[in-house]
Parts: sequence; C-alpha cells; structure tokens
Amino acid sequence: MTGSSTQGIKTVLHPVSDLAKAKEVYAALLGVAPQTDESYYVGFEVAGQHIGLVPGGGPQGMTSPVAYWHVPDIEAKLAEVTAAGATVKEPAHDVGGGRLVATVTDLDGNVLGLLQDQ
Repeated sequence: MTGSSTQGIKTVLHPVSDLAKAKEVYAALLGVAPQTDESYYVGFEVAGQHIGLVPGGGPQGMTSPVAYWHVPDIEAKLAEVTAAGATVKEPAHDVGGGRLVATVTDLDGNVLGLLQDQ
C-alpha cells in the first residue's frame, strides 16, 4: 500500500432513461433544485454529496449507479488498485475544470469510480 488514501465517496452517478422525470424524482428526494441542469447531465449538491443523473448512461455506457471515491492522486490509486487485481475500465481523463475521473472493475465486475479534483 502506498498510503494514497481516499477522501470517501462524495459522488454517485445514476444512469437514467428519462432525464426530465428523473430530475423531478431526485429533486423531491433530495429537497433541492439541481445545481447543474443540462441536457447531458443534471447534478445535485446536498449534505456534502454530489448526485449526478446521466441520460442513457452517457458515453461511458453506465448500466447501474457508480460511486466515485475521491482521491488526492488518481494515478497512484489506479496503480494501487490494479496491482491488487482491479481492471481499468476507463482510464483517468479530464472531464472539465481539471477534474479527473477513472473507473475500474473489481474481481466481480463491480464498477468503482475514482475522482481527483485539481
């Protein structure tokens, strides 16, 4: 272990088939309006968490929710988890504003997200 800890799960993305209807459901659940409201993504901030809605699973083809572990060094964490047996599904890449994301699958095929803010 290299000691590159996580900062916990702070982001969960949900693939949705109907963005408008999902936005209503999540706004009712969370009790807040979305902070980001675009045709390709709707995001809510509540209680230190970011909840995102991705229409059709987005370009990454999500088929179930993905929890993103926030990490200080995404490349170090990728090296750590792949050395332990995980497989890179989506390598680290910038999604805007210096935010880096990546996904790996564990030995059972579960998708785990990693996120580093610059």
